[in-house]
Amino acid sequence: MENDQEYLVKTRCGMVSVAVFGDQDKPALVTYPDLALNHISCFQGLFFSPEVNSFLLHNFCIYHISPPGHEVGAAPIGSDDLMPSVDDLADQVLEVLNFFGLGAVMCMGVTAGAYVLTLFAMKYRQRVLGLILVSPLCRAPSWTEWLLNKVMSNLLYFYGMCGVVKELLLKRYFSQEVRGSVEESESDIVQACRRLLDERQSINVQQFLEAMNGRRDLSEGLRKLHCRSLIFVGENSPFHSEALHMTSKLDRRYSALVEVDSKC
Repeated sequence: MENDQEYLVKTRCGMVSVAVFGDQDKPALVTYPDLALNHISCFQGLFFSPEVNSFLLHNFCIYHISPPGHEVGAAPIGSDDLMPSVDDLADQVLEVLNFFGLGAVMCMGVTAGAYVLTLFAMKYRQRVLGLILVSPLCRAPSWTEWLLNKVMSNLLYFYGMCGVVKELLLKRYFSQEVRGSVEESESDIVQACRRLLDERQSINVQQFLEAMNGRRDLSEGLRKLHCRSLIFVGENSPFHSEALHMTSKLDRRYSALVEVDSKC
């Protein structure tokens, strides 16, 4: 059954958008993006590659989960709605799997999304066949990150998706080589991402950011993860040390680290 459409799945902590691509009779690959992104802005570069797209759709049905309120055209999350924790976000992934009648799945997450899917794998081990993690987080935020996130959260609350917030997010997503210098014009991918950030509802981004700022350290539980885990990180990524730490805590029989040249 071919099925390329978007679903709104009702969960205990609100509605979650899931974009489904491919034949639902095939094995499932679940994705989760980074902060302020959705499947279009986070994964389009990967899935628009003809080679990757044909390989993935030939072998998997893709289930792109967007963080609450991050889907295209999302309305602001009401102030009366429950602000989810990272555990709530991981539990939402389980509810999505149950909605579609999925058993064990492959998971692909980027940074904040990698944390959510890692937490999901730790809580529901029998539902995860493998993890593909890009620039992942696994520890609680450092004081520096916590403070920066609080500044960004306040800017989002008072000024919305302003220029300072967009610059901080772009530094999170792209290396200096990709962003370019002051004298150089921005690359097409950075300009496209900047435009897509304008579409995000600031209150929704703030809620995801606050959830991630309250995350706990998963390090001690990583050794018990026996699903295959593949970690990708750029050599000059701000999350490079985090990826190395996570790799050191995972069982080496089931995990591997790929360090990518930032100029690639």
